[in-house]
Amino acid sequence: MRRTLLALAAMLLGAVEAATLPSRAVLSGECCPGVVWTPDSRALLFLDGPPARGSTGIYQVAATGGEVTRRFSSVAFFSPALRWAVRPGAGEATTLERLADGRRFTLPTYGADVAWTRAETRLAYARSDTSGNYDRRVTRVFVADVFGAPRLVATLSGGSIHGWLDDTTLLLSGKPSAGARDRELFTLNTRTGVRRTLRTALGFRSVALSPDGRQVAYTVAFDSAARNGLWLQATAGGSPRELSVFGSYRWRDTTRLLLIPLNTAGGPHTLRQYDVTANAWKTLGDLGDQVRLADWSVSPDGRLLNYLSARDGNVRVLTLP
Repeated sequence: MRRTLLALAAMLLGAVEAATLPSRAVLSGECCPGVVWTPDSRALLFLDGPPARGSTGIYQVAATGGEVTRRFSSVAFFSPALRWAVRPGAGEATTLERLADGRRFTLPTYGADVAWTRAETRLAYARSDTSGNYDRRVTRVFVADVFGAPRLVATLSGGSIHGWLDDTTLLLSGKPSAGARDRELFTLNTRTGVRRTLRTALGFRSVALSPDGRQVAYTVAFDSAARNGLWLQATAGGSPRELSVFGSYRWRDTTRLLLIPLNTAGGPHTLRQYDVTANAWKTLGDLGDQVRLADWSVSPDGRLLNYLSARDGNVRVLTLP
């Protein structure tokens, strides 16, 4: 009876020990931090060059490991669906090339990152002042249809683009004025101008939209005790939900968030999963290793996870339970 009660208590507290998740090295030799998944979840892309490779380019390795091949001979920022190559120039102009037919257009981004809609038919970018206190710098947010002219949709202080909810609505953060203490996390309909404030805080870190744009996870730090923490919130509005943990997190799919808790005691990193619908955590296992510099990601289909090993610098892949 006592053993049954202890087991039940452990499950309720999420303290059940989990086995080490088996993984395989697909890249070795500390060559390849920051790898990204191909849209079909079958391979990883990475930047490399001499002396390991014959020339600089974007290379590919299968998720199961094996031969490394060159996917793109030129270096660029590629859109998530690999439909576009984005090549910032030395000045204001950035060239965007549609890979299917080579058709190009330019935008005056001054090298800023480009945020794509899921269909990759519209994009957004932010241009900020380059001097002065970051919190007071003016940030201007522009949107454009592909092959179209950019349009200014928002002006903020210390602002950021966090992604598209759908084809018309952006998730942004920033101060309403340079002198304001707090930032706002808000949605903006770029067609109508309708704005909805989700949360107010000193700042927002690690803002992560779910793949369907319906949920957002974010961290608040160095604010009041009531505001600090990891939070989950519906982008349609409503009260935020505190998750009462801290660590590095990524969305697995539209309803499951993966988290590697902060580990100050050493030992392997643990992988946990939060189910948004059930409002419940479970431990998937440990890595038998640590992740270097929070360098990990989940495949688009939610089945695989890659990470950069802190032990040997190799890129490893595991199948998620």
